[in-house]
Amino acid sequence: MQLELIGSHPFEQDAQGRLKSAIGTIFPDHKALYTLPPPVHACQRTGFVDHLNEARKKDGRPPLTSEEEQAVETQSVDLIFEPDEILIRPDPERMELAFAADELLQELVSKRKIKFLLLSDERVRDAIKRRGECWRLSSTPKTVEGKQKLVFSSKVGIFGKPIYFYNRLTGTRWLTWQSFSELGSLDDSALAQHLDEIGEHASRSNRLGHPEIDFFAVDMRQFNSTHLVGQRFTELPPAELRKKYEELRERFRSAVHEGFRVDDCHKNGWGQRMVTTLFLEGNESQNEQITNGFSREFFLQLEWLPGGRFEQGEFLLDPVFDEAETHPQDKPLQELCDLGAKGVIFNLIREFGDLEYINVGRIPESLSIQRPQRRGRRGVYIAELKSRSEPKSIKRFARVQKWGVWEHLDEGKEMLQSIEESEEYTDFLLDRRLGCRQLGMNLTRRLALRRLSEIYRGNQGRYRGQVIRTSYFERDYLPGIATDKLPPENYARNGYALKLAALLGQAAAASLIVGRAVEEGARPVFDDGDELVVEDEEGMPADIMLGDHSGAFGDYRRAFEEFASHFAKPVNSRIAFLTNPHEFARVYLDALRAQFLRVQGDYRKRRRAFDTLFKHCKYDAAGSFGYRWERVLKRLDAANVDSVINTIRQNIKLPPENVKPVGID
Repeated sequence: MQLELIGSHPFEQDAQGRLKSAIGTIFPDHKALYTLPPPVHACQRTGFVDHLNEARKKDGRPPLTSEEEQAVETQSVDLIFEPDEILIRPDPERMELAFAADELLQELVSKRKIKFLLLSDERVRDAIKRRGECWRLSSTPKTVEGKQKLVFSSKVGIFGKPIYFYNRLTGTRWLTWQSFSELGSLDDSALAQHLDEIGEHASRSNRLGHPEIDFFAVDMRQFNSTHLVGQRFTELPPAELRKKYEELRERFRSAVHEGFRVDDCHKNGWGQRMVTTLFLEGNESQNEQITNGFSREFFLQLEWLPGGRFEQGEFLLDPVFDEAETHPQDKPLQELCDLGAKGVIFNLIREFGDLEYINVGRIPESLSIQRPQRRGRRGVYIAELKSRSEPKSIKRFARVQKWGVWEHLDEGKEMLQSIEESEEYTDFLLDRRLGCRQLGMNLTRRLALRRLSEIYRGNQGRYRGQVIRTSYFERDYLPGIATDKLPPENYARNGYALKLAALLGQAAAASLIVGRAVEEGARPVFDDGDELVVEDEEGMPADIMLGDHSGAFGDYRRAFEEFASHFAKPVNSRIAFLTNPHEFARVYLDALRAQFLRVQGDYRKRRRAFDTLFKHCKYDAAGSFGYRWERVLKRLDAANVDSVINTIRQNIKLPPENVKPVGID
């Protein structure tokens, strides 16, 4: 039996380009979707019961009993329609009903156009996560324009004009003062009908326990539903109706701060509050990322991707991949069905073997706004998986090798040469990591080299369509906050800033010694997204670990003093947040000096061990790793540490000691 559609299709539009129906109610037991007006889920449930009784009457059967009617309404799922998505609002205690609704909706629209709400509820979140479907979490736009479009596309009506902003999560329709004020332009009959509608529905709660209508940004002590409930505005004479409306309008206006009286997303106060009220109030995928323990810099950045789910130990690839195969020209669908992520999933299944679920997401852009990647491959994935033999979920981080077979083929090279150069670059990366550890860099303990298969679709036509091997590096996910993205309020904690200063100084010494830079002669790389602060149980800095050592040995010729201005930035960039920037600078420089001297001393004590570590590597003055290693060690040995520290100190722009920095109360 196919899904029965009672009303318009969820994406059907009217002559003005608006959806004919903003909401729908699906009844999985009856395989029916009801979208007829009015756009109130309670009314749609009642409407469907009437529809069933009409059918029973035609068949000569008695109407449903009150208990049967109640059962029909209970076995339903609320839906919200957007121009290109259907949003399921599940009952957290009955997720199987939501998933049954999902299966039916896939007969009507593509699975990728069906998303889930109420993700702040752990039961909802875990149920979706266990199906490997975090990619189906609903999220909000990132730009002001995107948020404005989303906010104003949420406007709905009940029986009259679309004057309410609809919260798709709670089912509440929010009425702003501007919308209420504009009712005054209606004729007497329409005005009275709208006032009756507001009064009637403001006094009702939906089955989630939320009001059907509420008032946006009001002081509830001055204006609330009691001022309309009980009135029958359609029974009032015109003059009395207008007088009563003006009284309500003025009372509503007085209860709203002037910053919230104009509906304008470009006004930060109104826009932020409306977005929070409609989309972020304890919900959305941002909240899901927080509860999963991902760092703050991943908020609104981590893009979950399709994978699959496990049933009775068997892995079932998401059917959306089949859709991608049959629609190769659908670019958004091809981007969603990321074959790299698919390869990462398969490798993790091979490694663990006893998984309950796995979800993989990607970071589409660099999180360092100061260091965008212009050349080579940009491929970063994060996986969350649960092994049956482990009590907690496991998080893994994967980065695709920047220069691989694909990239060398795109340069016009032969296949064999591309493979050889890719392998050489892999060795270079692994040697570089060992060199960083040898010189005191605080890296993750384990790093695994993995490979996945790809179909080459690059620039060289003669190799297009061939299977190639792509390397990537996988490590444990590092919990922490990037040093350049710490919330300003953290610096106000007693002792936080000085502990951070000491850790920053130690980390800075390692980056300075190995010459981390985007490329030779370019600015150094430090404190711009790769260093992660790990906090202890009391929320104080306990360690700084480097998540990605890219750029290490990038500048191996220049004197350390030439890097001074950049290594002064960790102090300069924080002065506005520090109560005592002079002490912060002293602790930072002291720690940098001590760590530099320790590494320099280790080298001088064990010179042969350092010098011969990479003797087996290719030695080429054009920039082989063996050559870079030699140059870095010679620079380290020759360095005058006090000269380096003094030059950095001269580049720190501290205010006079008796002047309080801006931003400190």
